[in-house]
Amino acid sequence: MFGDLFEEDYPSVSNNQYEKGKKLKTKALEPPAPREFTNLSGIRNQGGTCYLNSLLQTLHFTPEFREALFSLGPEELGSLEDKDKPDAKVRIIPLQLQRLFAQLLLLDQEAASTADLTDSFGWTSNEEMRQHDVQELNRILFSALESSLVGTSGHDLINRLYHGTIVNQIVCKDCRNVSEKQEDFLDLTVTVKNVSGLEEALWNMYVEEEVFDCDNLYHCGTCDRLVKAVKSAKLCKLPPFLTVSLLRFNFDFVKRERYKETSCYTFPLRIDLKPFCEQSELDDSEYIYDLFSVIIHKGGCYGGHYHVYIKDVDHLGNWQFQEEEGEPDVNLQDLPNGEEIEDPLMVLQAILSQEERNLIPVDQLGQKLLKKIGLSWNKNYRKQYGPLRKFLQLHPQIFLLSADESTVSLSQNCFLQPKSDPQRNDEQIFQTPTSASPALDDTMSCPHWFDINDSKVQPIKEKDIEQQFQGKESAYMLFYRKSRLQRPPEARANPRYRVPCHLLSEMDVANVELQTARAEYDSANSNFQLHLHLGPHYRLFNGALHPLVSQTESVWDLTFDRRKTLGDLRQSIFQLLEFWEGDMVLSVAKLVPAGLHVYQTLDGDELTLWDMEIADGEDIFVWNGVEVGGVQIQTGIDCEPLLLNILHPATSGDGEQCQQWVESPCVLPANAEVASILTALAVPAGVISVSSAESTGEGSWTTIPPGDLKMTLREQGLRNGSLVLVQHANGDAHSLLTKQGKWSTSVNEINWFQVNNLCQLASEEKQVKVSATGNTVVFDIRIKAIKELKLMKELAESSCLRPIDRSGKLLPPVPDSYTVKEAELKMGSSLGLCLGKAPTSTQLFLFFTMGSDIQPGTEMGIIVEETLSVRDCLKMMLQKAGLPGDRWHLRKMDWCYEAGEALCEENATLKELMLCSGDTLVLMEGALPPPGFLKVPIWWYQPRDPSGHRRSHQDQTSSATCQDGAWRAASTPGVASYTHADASLHYLGDVEISEDAALADLKSQAMTLPSFSEFAVPSPAFLRAWTVESKRPGRLLRSDQRQLRECRLGRRTEICLEPLQKEESLGPQDLVLRTQMRLPGQRAYAPPVDMVWDTSRGCSVASLRQAVADFCSLPVEKTEIAKYFPETFEWVPLSSWSQQIAKRKKKKKQDNLQGAPYYLKDGDTVGVKNLLEEDDDDFSTVRDDIGKERQRQLALGKKRSREALHVESSDTFSGAEAPSRPHRPEASLSIRVGSFR
Repeated sequence: MFGDLFEEDYPSVSNNQYEKGKKLKTKALEPPAPREFTNLSGIRNQGGTCYLNSLLQTLHFTPEFREALFSLGPEELGSLEDKDKPDAKVRIIPLQLQRLFAQLLLLDQEAASTADLTDSFGWTSNEEMRQHDVQELNRILFSALESSLVGTSGHDLINRLYHGTIVNQIVCKDCRNVSEKQEDFLDLTVTVKNVSGLEEALWNMYVEEEVFDCDNLYHCGTCDRLVKAVKSAKLCKLPPFLTVSLLRFNFDFVKRERYKETSCYTFPLRIDLKPFCEQSELDDSEYIYDLFSVIIHKGGCYGGHYHVYIKDVDHLGNWQFQEEEGEPDVNLQDLPNGEEIEDPLMVLQAILSQEERNLIPVDQLGQKLLKKIGLSWNKNYRKQYGPLRKFLQLHPQIFLLSADESTVSLSQNCFLQPKSDPQRNDEQIFQTPTSASPALDDTMSCPHWFDINDSKVQPIKEKDIEQQFQGKESAYMLFYRKSRLQRPPEARANPRYRVPCHLLSEMDVANVELQTARAEYDSANSNFQLHLHLGPHYRLFNGALHPLVSQTESVWDLTFDRRKTLGDLRQSIFQLLEFWEGDMVLSVAKLVPAGLHVYQTLDGDELTLWDMEIADGEDIFVWNGVEVGGVQIQTGIDCEPLLLNILHPATSGDGEQCQQWVESPCVLPANAEVASILTALAVPAGVISVSSAESTGEGSWTTIPPGDLKMTLREQGLRNGSLVLVQHANGDAHSLLTKQGKWSTSVNEINWFQVNNLCQLASEEKQVKVSATGNTVVFDIRIKAIKELKLMKELAESSCLRPIDRSGKLLPPVPDSYTVKEAELKMGSSLGLCLGKAPTSTQLFLFFTMGSDIQPGTEMGIIVEETLSVRDCLKMMLQKAGLPGDRWHLRKMDWCYEAGEALCEENATLKELMLCSGDTLVLMEGALPPPGFLKVPIWWYQPRDPSGHRRSHQDQTSSATCQDGAWRAASTPGVASYTHADASLHYLGDVEISEDAALADLKSQAMTLPSFSEFAVPSPAFLRAWTVESKRPGRLLRSDQRQLRECRLGRRTEICLEPLQKEESLGPQDLVLRTQMRLPGQRAYAPPVDMVWDTSRGCSVASLRQAVADFCSLPVEKTEIAKYFPETFEWVPLSSWSQQIAKRKKKKKQDNLQGAPYYLKDGDTVGVKNLLEEDDDDFSTVRDDIGKERQRQLALGKKRSREALHVESSDTFSGAEAPSRPHRPEASLSIRVGSFR
């Protein structure tokens, strides 16, 4: 179900080509790799345990939890050595958890193993390969720990750290009687659907009140009757650590399928929970929580991958982003120490003291603050201190505002105290810096965050958390800790802090063993064996080198350290060969069927043998570099000797041909002409045919045309063992073939590749089958395909082979030097013969495409050097695509086939960004915005009714429609406009705007776009703004004075503007609906009319029906309403379903149209039917019937295509899996715990 999502931790097989054909030596088991530069340890994935790894890392980086667990000694938990004893009560789970935490802290390895821990859970290998939900694991693991710690001093560990309570109240409006009920929680579960963020969700849960009235009354025990009442909930007791679970997975009752909610959902780095709690006398600091962990889910509801962003509270890791550009440049000499950096008075005074004359415009002061500390006033101080200008007004003794309040300066009596004055008054505002203030750098400007993805640990910046607000890769669980929880100084950067002595000793011994094992492994791995072939003991015979006496005397075996240089090897050989005189040249040789052949001369005495990629068991030829036995020899792969099997007529003693045929070996260099075969046999003229098999009796013969006899043997695809038939020109060309009668005309189906001609050159053949084995070189396959396709021989230098996947997409070219095994080509697959050379080992083949609407199959390919910068790569892609201008940027396509993260570092090389061959980049128009700014694409939105008619708008009809009535799209190069069934979206352009700007500013700036001139809009107040989700209007943006930052707009948010006939002011509880009156007897609707529905008094069906009836001037009892679902062309009647269920079960539950199954939201279409004129349940139109039929035909066509593909795959690849498989049934998660009561 999850493919290869969890295979990142398995070691790959070496592709070293020098090891091909050698005997494999048994190697010692490689010890675990040491920690990387972050000095933090990851956790290995057991196959599907990424969810477990993310939660364990979160618990490990909760120091209070880790140390509370460490405080439990063997006298309470027992010992792992006694776990197999029948009478011993060993609490295995907490012991294994202790051991795992100690390994993560102290053991020098890249990743720890959870095998022992999952064994203590009672999990089998099947459960370790199956992925589960991390929220479910959190509750089950806590329950297992509580059960395991019964009877110990840690019995209340979970309760002490994570337990909180909620108080639910129902107040009778008549007698004011209060009914209370407390509810315990270990984590808060909050909704994501139709909620902008965590604070709004908490507001809905613990501030908003539910009113029982009308048909939904409450039975008061004191009054003993049904009365009006108010229900509310408040947080009563807050735990030290607050866990928040986000409900991202929902079920669509209309579509009857699960789905993942990927909309934008924000959460703060620091949150004040006081508004959501009961009133108490606790200090305000008790309600402040800081975010320290975010578990992220990437994928959909049926599969995906977990990783975690974690804040290193104790600074145990090595975080290396302090000096990078874009970090706050706090002046430590002008700012106070880190303990009081939260005081905005100090920060603002330090900024003003650096300005000339201590004077600065108020508007620029906010920008200076953002630059200095990395956080804006609104984000860091506004909630506690109010707007910046108001804050300056409230402190006239420090800040002097001008008459028009446009500039601000420091009071002459208020400056930072000099360092020589150590005194500090309790009432004094500013403090003298006592040190270089490392706490400022650590606590304020650069909190240490890491992305822990199973075994991999990477440092990240705090601002990277914002990327997890929305999308298929988004936050799933949040972990907060009370801000007042301070860590002791001795715990800082001290991984041994409070680790039990027995675990310290165990880890120290384990580290020594690891170092010893690594040293032994390096030593064993560094020593390898070389076979030295001594030149004076060889002679050239029949095109190859052969020993003069015996192999034993001519070859010496030498064990050598590959970490040494070529010069050291040469010196060692000089000492071994006392008889050697003159120059000594060392060359790589190889034993081929014809004998020994010299390939490459080794140069560079300063290079190590490891750098030169000398393999274990390599053959080294020692000679003078010119001749052997007085005969000059040729070297290199071009003149490699080929041993051919020649089948030719036997000759009698007088030189005449006989009826017998003989097979003779013949050695010729690979760069010799094919005609040299005739010369070697002393045949003046003849016909040469080649067999696809290596021995007589099977295979098909192919005759080489006379014009190709001047081609080389390698160009003709001949290799060692090839069978060649030579017949005299005056002989019977078919005599042998007729006598044999057993030649097969087909190729063995498991030893071939289908090569398609994609060179756009005319050929008699469209495709050919080329036989091959696992050791066949790709170059030989390509040459043979060119010959059999009867293409020009010039293609041998200007073509390449590219694999073709099952969908028909061309994959990156395969290097000619690879074998079939090295290239990981599957026998029976298809290859494309394409123009252009394959990339070298230092080059990358990259796909690229344009625009955000990415369609598979539209990519272009380009070969670039891996040392190329992002800027130069962008230029090359623009040049190849023929795109003008320089306002473009690159994004890397993610695994969901969407434009993902932007390549912001233009000077970084492709290798530094870890791009690989086959990666796809997306060309996006527009330069990347600077920090603090948004680049927002703007669309024009003109709604349509379900009948297909556009709504009329008197201000735009004359100026914005074409003669045929269709709205015109903005003519923007590279961006295509699209039209949907229920809306028309046309691209206007991009707006670059500050996040601190208001929504009205965005509308005003959009009106200045050139494409907007076609529309006559009086002012921004006549525009309604929506976010664009799935190419449709999504969330309605209210309040023109609201800052864009507060609107929770992500980096990729797009906005569409809808024209209005009059100004409107929408409240937070107002819902904008498109109402359409049903035309009786016509199966059609009147044009839509917007209705604003106030939901503050309830969002029930009865309330909406009453509002619609009043709006349409209809009697409520004769009014029927239905919601329209444009994706499925369905009208779903709205009925009081939940209220009826509540009455039957005697529960007072009010139905909510904004929840399941209707999910009513802004912009939804509501059909209205007058039952006095048309009394039936049909709300559909003719256009709906057409749409449903089109969808049915499309689904039928897809089904037939899948069936045809399945049949084709079954015929071609026996036993192959079907293209689509059903989802694996879900399995419950459990942890088995022994009894300790």
